[in-house]
Amino acid sequence: MAVLHIILSWAAHALLFLLGLAFIGFLGFCLYIKHIHDKYDHIPGPPRDSFLLGHSPAFLAVMNNGGNVHDKFMEWSETYGPVCRINAIHYVLLLVTCPEATKEILMSPKHPKDSFVYKRLFNLFNQRFLGNGLITAQDHELWYKQRRIMDPAFSSLYLRGLMGTFNERAEKLMIQLSELADNKTEANMLKLFNCVTMDVIAKVAFGVELDLLTNSSPFPKAVETCLRGMVFYIRDLFFQYKPKNRPFIKEVREACHLLRTTGAQWINDRKTAIKNGDDVPKDILTQIIRSAGKEESMTKDDEEFMLDNFVTFFIAGQETTANQLAFCIMELGRHPDVLEKVKKEVDEVIGMKQEIHYDDLGKLVYLSQVLKETLRLYPTAPGTSREILEDTVIDGVHIPAGVAAFFSSYTSGRMERFFKDPLKFDPDRFHPDAPKPYYCYYPFALGPRSCLGKNFAQMEAKVVMAKLIQRFDLTLKPGQTFDVLDFGTLRPKSGVVCLINHREFKK
Repeated sequence: MAVLHIILSWAAHALLFLLGLAFIGFLGFCLYIKHIHDKYDHIPGPPRDSFLLGHSPAFLAVMNNGGNVHDKFMEWSETYGPVCRINAIHYVLLLVTCPEATKEILMSPKHPKDSFVYKRLFNLFNQRFLGNGLITAQDHELWYKQRRIMDPAFSSLYLRGLMGTFNERAEKLMIQLSELADNKTEANMLKLFNCVTMDVIAKVAFGVELDLLTNSSPFPKAVETCLRGMVFYIRDLFFQYKPKNRPFIKEVREACHLLRTTGAQWINDRKTAIKNGDDVPKDILTQIIRSAGKEESMTKDDEEFMLDNFVTFFIAGQETTANQLAFCIMELGRHPDVLEKVKKEVDEVIGMKQEIHYDDLGKLVYLSQVLKETLRLYPTAPGTSREILEDTVIDGVHIPAGVAAFFSSYTSGRMERFFKDPLKFDPDRFHPDAPKPYYCYYPFALGPRSCLGKNFAQMEAKVVMAKLIQRFDLTLKPGQTFDVLDFGTLRPKSGVVCLINHREFKK
């Protein structure tokens, strides 16, 4: 009994000691949070929801209700000014809508990508996701090496050579739409566009035929699952610790695993072809292999590095373009006057020919304006963030070093001080003679870290839209919502459901 008493007494003292350490640790953490508040609270911002969690409950409530957190960011920016402070536990984020600061920070390589956000994209729930690919690499030299190697796969000469594939894949969509029109069956345009853009990126970037318009595949669902997981993983720091979320977390890990194992197979097939002396295209896959610098005797790290860029291009190369096309159809369906002008231009430039040529794209000026205006209202990759490593001043506000600046093209694109009547869909804002927006329109980001594939994406979007407008009349199904779904990328919540008819041409 005496021994048991000693053991229980020791255990009680140990427990009290541990509780004391925990209390001291918690108190120290609270003092650190107070220090962060004292350091940055001179910057305008909304009242915090709580001392520890900051503003996190506000935007988590938006997410959990299916809303768009960028609308909340816009509300705060309009209320509190061009630089607005947001607190999330110990993390401070500045919503920046000052054009001069946007230019200064995004155009300079001295401001790295925000480590809090982009490090969390390395893994999703302990499963490697984007790793150190082009989007997430923070070290400038590491990023620059990758970018330099990838550039040839996006040169104007190479992009010209992709017109055949753009036409071919778009033509398959036209066949599908023709069948739907004949059968008077409604179409979810977002799903169809996702199939086409994923087919295109698989073919032109990796040399793989998916043909998703006729074949089932796990890839679209895997991409969607990864994107949903990404949003929760970044914005809800406690998401993975809630037991009810375990089934979804398991799905996210499996989706990441599927994409990376698929990438490993495609990379190995291409490496075998290179080793055998076969002719291989100078596409993204070949560039990914070159980026490792060792086509033989690869280390595990080299293999993972290649897979990082595979996943990056596979997702980024199709998701945002599909969403842009769907939003474009949504707005054309709501604005018949704009649609008529697009039809007239397409008829004049393309006429009845089936093959669209590279030189035709430059003549589709009004269609370009429509696509740009679509991205102003619905930038499918809505924002980017950078670290402020030195004390600076933004719009007269002193900013101590150690915070992240978030730049939302969605917010800037919908603000009255930058665009008159900002919620009106008006492609003439981007007329060649109209004044250019001054660092308040950047759907592909700006500066050295701007999107490598923006010309690729807009060429593909033009080909698909021109063919679709050339041949079909699309009517939006009544009663559907025009709300925006926030998946990290932005997509139309309804999927843009349309009734399709063949165009009737006047003789």
